[in-house]
Amino acid sequence: MDNSLVTRSRNKCWFVFFFLFVSWYLLLYGIDWSSLHGVVTTSRYEANSIESFHPTSIPPPPPPHHENVNVSFNSNSSSINNDDATNDDTQSKEDDSSSIENDNVVVPDLAELEKELEPLLRKNEPQEEKKVEKIEEKKVEKNETKDDNKGRKSCEGRYIYVAQIPSKFNEDMLKQCKLLNKWEDMCQYLVNMGLGPDLGNPQRAFSNKGWFTTNQFSLEVLFHNRMKQYDCLTNDSSKTSAVFVPYYSGFDVARYLWDDFNTSMRDAGAIEVAKFLKKKPEWRTMWGRDHFMIAGRITWDFRRGIEEDAAWGNKLMLLPETENMTILTIESSPWNRNDFAIPYPTYFHPSSDSDVFQWQNRMRRLRRRVLFSFAGAPRPQLEESIRSEIMEQCLATRRKCKLLECTDLHNKCNKPVHVMKLFQNSIFCLQPSGDSFTRRSTFDSILAGCIPVFFTPGSMYVQYIWHLPKDYTKYSVLIPEDDVRKKKVSIENVLSKIPRSQVAAMREEVIKLIPNVVYADPRSRLETVEDAFDLAVKGVLERVDVMRKEMRQGKNDSMVFNEEYSWKYYTFGTLEKHEWDHFFLRTSKEKY
Repeated sequence: MDNSLVTRSRNKCWFVFFFLFVSWYLLLYGIDWSSLHGVVTTSRYEANSIESFHPTSIPPPPPPHHENVNVSFNSNSSSINNDDATNDDTQSKEDDSSSIENDNVVVPDLAELEKELEPLLRKNEPQEEKKVEKIEEKKVEKNETKDDNKGRKSCEGRYIYVAQIPSKFNEDMLKQCKLLNKWEDMCQYLVNMGLGPDLGNPQRAFSNKGWFTTNQFSLEVLFHNRMKQYDCLTNDSSKTSAVFVPYYSGFDVARYLWDDFNTSMRDAGAIEVAKFLKKKPEWRTMWGRDHFMIAGRITWDFRRGIEEDAAWGNKLMLLPETENMTILTIESSPWNRNDFAIPYPTYFHPSSDSDVFQWQNRMRRLRRRVLFSFAGAPRPQLEESIRSEIMEQCLATRRKCKLLECTDLHNKCNKPVHVMKLFQNSIFCLQPSGDSFTRRSTFDSILAGCIPVFFTPGSMYVQYIWHLPKDYTKYSVLIPEDDVRKKKVSIENVLSKIPRSQVAAMREEVIKLIPNVVYADPRSRLETVEDAFDLAVKGVLERVDVMRKEMRQGKNDSMVFNEEYSWKYYTFGTLEKHEWDHFFLRTSKEKY
């Protein structure tokens, strides 16, 4: 009895379960729910068909760079999911494959389905478009800010256009490097983009990197290679602030300075370049006042004032075209307005800010045992030279002065390690004039943290006005050469009387000047430190800007003044009488 009841109960349960299953199945698949208003369903086949079929009544998908929008619906809710942009390509590939597989699928009541989908798509599409537009606006705004920071704002007033001159005036000369100097093979100094061979670190006088055997007349190549890395170059000459002319004028004239070359041969290159520039459209913008070039020798190699074959140099700086230009030299003329001095190349060419800082700190820690020193040779052929007197005073002081003579057969002055070791051990370094006002040795002494001692303001103070402080007493000592020549002064006494605290302050100023007088490695870029190249370019741009403003105002003050007082005008901004006037007096004969 009990068994039969249990059996009947089980049968009833199975029957109820079976009835519910059949009812659920009929409700799900046996009735067309799309005919009922407000209720929408999509089968797997219908979804695939929607993806593969795009009638004109359905809005097209957004462009590839927008975020994908996938829309799905069920009987109770609708939602919009935004996929990451990184899935765009994968999603599009899946959509394409689905489209191919289902091209032949026929979907019933598609028109009704479209009507149901269209309002929802239209409702959500503006919101998504606004989101995408906001995202794009942020991207554009960010890019514009980035461009402004690194482009328009930072380069405003700093754009430089490099004049396209024939290669025979620069690169082709380097291919014939053995002809660039009669006395020395210049080929060895042109490696490493004009830096010369790696110097290494003999006797631990240098750093482990950044030191090269750089020739003092390699500035044109070095500067040109630095200009190639300048951050505000432009190919549009109409918006440029200045025009750089990559003419290797020093190498050009050096080929003809010795032997029996006539003036026509020496002047040919300079005249041809000047005529070439004059024909260019960018010349007419300011008639050459915005053009500048490097002359990698002293100014006197380019200022031959008479047409005699026996006269020295060529007349590059005296041409009508170049008198409007700005010419950067390693030594300028105190009596002319179109050339400006920039530092001689030294042996140190840092590739990073840390290279500079480490060297400065090392110079601060040195213990200097010699009061003053001199590295050089006498100039017996020059009547006005005080070098012989200086060397005599140095020898007479015994241990307080050290002399490195550059006259013996084994000339140690040609080896950087001997010069730098001497200066690193000295408190003061004597820098008298030689064949001309300036010396490369001056910059070697600054590099070594040695306080330079000058005997005429023409050796430094009126020369490198863009690279040195106006107050020369902060970093140097001036002893008038007339007092030395007439034996009125003892160099030892003058230097010994300077208080130790003042000496320490002066040395610190000298060490701070090190970045100003070195040219960074062209193959790298300094981040925060401005080197000699940066300061030279800044000086040119400021000069051109002044002349441009004057031209707009119908003025010409920067170009019309007595050239004989150029040193005074550029250094102090005045032509009034000055205590240094007697240093720069010259006879009519000396003018030529």
